[in-house]
Amino acid sequence: MDFREVVPEAERRIRPHVRETPLVRSPPFNDATRARVAFKLENLQHTGSFKLRGAVHKLLTLSADQRARGVVAASTGNHGAAIAYAASRLHTPCRVFVPEQASPSKLDAIRRSGAVVEVYGIDSGATETHARAVAGEQGLAYVSPYNDPAVVVGQGTIGLELARQADRIDVLYVALGGGGLVSGIAGYLRTLWPGVRVVACSPEASPVMVASVRAGRILEMASQPTLSDGTAGGIEPDAITFDLCRRLVDEYVLVSETEIAEAMRRYMDAHDDVIEGAAGVAVAGLLKTADACRGRHVVVVICGGNIGRDVLQRVRG
Repeated sequence: MDFREVVPEAERRIRPHVRETPLVRSPPFNDATRARVAFKLENLQHTGSFKLRGAVHKLLTLSADQRARGVVAASTGNHGAAIAYAASRLHTPCRVFVPEQASPSKLDAIRRSGAVVEVYGIDSGATETHARAVAGEQGLAYVSPYNDPAVVVGQGTIGLELARQADRIDVLYVALGGGGLVSGIAGYLRTLWPGVRVVACSPEASPVMVASVRAGRILEMASQPTLSDGTAGGIEPDAITFDLCRRLVDEYVLVSETEIAEAMRRYMDAHDDVIEGAAGVAVAGLLKTADACRGRHVVVVICGGNIGRDVLQRVRG
């Protein structure tokens, strides 16, 4: 995949449907890390997360006939909300399967966009497998949250925006679940700035991609409850993002639930802005490895801001 060619093409396709989100400097985090820190605010994207980019790009690569028949997706929330929103804009019937632990607030967002929501399975990996099987049986297009080149390339448009907004990026922090976000951004940025250091951050409670990369093969692992529901769960056995992560990610950082909650509090207090657990994972990764970033230009992707009121109150204490 030639990211330098396909990402600009994707950006032109999706531009009528997505926002160019701001990159904001952070004096409080500069002081805390002794680095030059900026946050890419995908929590301000339509539907409240970066997922819309990949979802709408995938739908735009389908034929008109495929869109008319409808699409199927699986999601813990943000991808489902994104595909439901994109489908409503493109007049496409949409069915979203969700695992049992999916956030109620995120399920409400999916339903508000007009998608049909069905609950299946405990782990998101099992939910994805079931949804893909249903799509195959019914001859419908399946829209993966990460295991699809069109989705990865759509997420890569964040990298294109960063290249316009930043004069220099030395270190990039991104939350890691299935790997679509970090693969897309890093794949594009590396074509412009080969020396950028890419740090992928995951919760200790759900380190499936990290453990898989270290093992050299995709593992089946149970995930524990985590504030970062957007990165939790298993990975499909044939995930294209596995090899992309192995090639594009320089460092993996695991963070505890305590570290995630503290990072969320520190960010929200400093910026008067609400973020979800997955975004807190990337912030926590920066704080945990701050010594390695002193004097460097750092970008942290704030991947989403969809958080239930009860979870927010628990994090706030």
